[in-house]
Amino acid sequence: MTADIESYYREYGKRVYLYLMTLCNDPDTAEELTQETFCQAIRHLNRFEGRSTVYAWLCGIAKNLWKSELRRRKSHPSGMEIPEQPDPAPPPDETAESREISVTLLRRLHGLPEQEKELILLRAAAGLSFRTIGEIFGKSENWARVNFYRAKQKLKEDEEI
Repeated sequence: MTADIESYYREYGKRVYLYLMTLCNDPDTAEELTQETFCQAIRHLNRFEGRSTVYAWLCGIAKNLWKSELRRRKSHPSGMEIPEQPDPAPPPDETAESREISVTLLRRLHGLPEQEKELILLRAAAGLSFRTIGEIFGKSENWARVNFYRAKQKLKEDEEI
């Protein structure tokens, strides 16, 4: 069993870390939660039923750990604060117009409901397939496609306003 987890870690560790980065935007927290994800996977390996891919199962564990971390931080405000979003400003060599467009898009993205924001980040930033995104949410591939499209349409509608 330990050999399985080691091979899973080699195969999926970086991808789970990147997934967590899309959620928390903090490398230290993402690293800590990645390690905890695999610890949880070891403890609950017998619960993996094979209804999804191993990666989707690991992302589900990671997402639940992130939610627990958010609840912990909320109930203990004296502890480490939730990291701020990284500076959305593009590199200095970009033009002022593209800088304004980027900032506007990020503001609209962060104004979306959490689930829609996560769908867009998983697809656009992490490059996950609709099938994997559906598995992470415990839904179908079609659900992921439809909801991603709707979230993208909301961003476009905000642009027209």
